[in-house]
Amino acid sequence: MTFRIGSVHYLNALPLTRGLGKDLVRLAPSRLATELHAGRLDAALLSITEALFHPSHQILDGIGILSRGPVYSVGLAHRQPLDQIQRIHLDPASCTSVNLLRVLLHQRGWNPSFESLGSYSDAASLDNVLLIGNPAIDFRRQHPERPWWDLGQAWFESEQLPFTYAVWVLRQGSDPALRQLLRESAHRGSVELPDIIRESTGYDATFRAAYLGGHVQYDLDSPAREGIRRFAQQLRGVTDREVYDPRYVD
Repeated sequence: MTFRIGSVHYLNALPLTRGLGKDLVRLAPSRLATELHAGRLDAALLSITEALFHPSHQILDGIGILSRGPVYSVGLAHRQPLDQIQRIHLDPASCTSVNLLRVLLHQRGWNPSFESLGSYSDAASLDNVLLIGNPAIDFRRQHPERPWWDLGQAWFESEQLPFTYAVWVLRQGSDPALRQLLRESAHRGSVELPDIIRESTGYDATFRAAYLGGHVQYDLDSPAREGIRRFAQQLRGVTDREVYDPRYVD
């Protein structure tokens, strides 16, 4: 049976999509949610907030993209002291990271304004810019002198829990064979992680080894589920949208 499975182009997704082959289509994060909602995808690797904002979505338990401290690729490049920032430009691909930023700012009583980042090429010229994924990695490697507020580290210091950025999101009534396929792919990615690190062409091997399975982890365990519950609880205080409790499927 052939399924339609959507994922992102980011390096951190490779261990979860190992071996999906013809079932996999890679799209921009903003398009993945649209395609899943329209029924043109059977599953998508989506930001955790997409699952929390839609009551018909389910999360495949046990698998996610998360960090238990610094994540490296989700953060705020800033020139001003954090408590003095008045305006932040936001990565247009971001959803969960924007909401995580809102939560972290709210915890501290900071209330800057937000604007969309027009182009990644503008990021270096801006005082304060939220970046995620490969563009964040590229920026940090090109501008190592720039102060960086790592949102994964900030969350862990605040909550002492992992933060989950993305999960496999399924519509209700998903085929058990699809769930099994996604689990087998994640298991294969875990076993073959050294091969993924060696074969990938993005960045250098030393960085890939530190990032995949180091900064970024994939085991959505009990502490990670508690982190999602805590995030959902705090998200309700910074958004006008309905936030639903996470719904897991085995």
